[in-house]
Amino acid sequence: MIHTCTLNPSIDYVMHLEGFETGQLNRATKTFYYPGGKGINVSRMLSRFDTATTALGFAGGFTGQFIKSFLEEEGIHEKFIDTGDYTRINVKLKADEESEINGPGPQITREQQEQLLQQIKELHSDDKLVLAGSVPASLSNDIYIKIAEICKEMSVPLIADTSGAALEQLIGYPAFLLKPNHHELGQLFQTSIETKKQAASYAKKLIERGAKHVIVSMGGEGAVFVSDKYSYYATVPKGEVKNSVGAGDSLVSGFLAAYTKGSSLEEAFRFGVASGSATAFSDDLCKQDDVEALLSEVHISPII
Repeated sequence: MIHTCTLNPSIDYVMHLEGFETGQLNRATKTFYYPGGKGINVSRMLSRFDTATTALGFAGGFTGQFIKSFLEEEGIHEKFIDTGDYTRINVKLKADEESEINGPGPQITREQQEQLLQQIKELHSDDKLVLAGSVPASLSNDIYIKIAEICKEMSVPLIADTSGAALEQLIGYPAFLLKPNHHELGQLFQTSIETKKQAASYAKKLIERGAKHVIVSMGGEGAVFVSDKYSYYATVPKGEVKNSVGAGDSLVSGFLAAYTKGSSLEEAFRFGVASGSATAFSDDLCKQDDVEALLSEVHISPII
């Protein structure tokens, strides 16, 4: 079973406008409501790839209930801890330019944090845990370290898609997969990463520090996969980018779904990149048919 953990979920309220003017009344032409949060996106995508998943994290109020009901309708099992506080709403404005207004995270008590850690302690070595997204200010600064230590002790493979201090805290812990983008990887090593060879070189440093696999997403420039034996570069298909939210989460989901079903690392990487691209070309997260239509456009080559 692949468990996902979203510490700071949201409802993503997506509003499409013909144009946006500050200080004026603006009317949306169409709107969408989705459960948001990187871990939740991973669970939604895994479910679409017929891969068993359980969503962990925090939710509360009528907004939290919306997320639970939405996941239930998609056949996704959830074990969210009720915070007693409203889950935040993030507004995505899609006009001439894309703008975002993110709400504040919930107030999470020490007791609620311990409930989550106990859930993770109950995982088994044949499970996997995907830790993704931001950390609410009310949680302890070392929450990712606590989770990584539990995974290490319980031999639970850890997948992390995060950035900044949270990513830095995880370096040195065993991880089945780390998925920074090239900006996040560069920030980690206080440098600028602009080429696939640079991305592979710094990804190797993460392998040397405990990661088993690293995928570095580089937007329209493709993606890089590195393990102790392999270094691959993948091109990305051409298409109209409609959705910048969830592409990285879809990449992680596609890779995990394919790998757990027996695909080679190269083919799992191909499926992951196609998944990320398919979501980028969709209004919401993509479907499996969308991914399969793009597989032949993802070209994998070794990085020498």
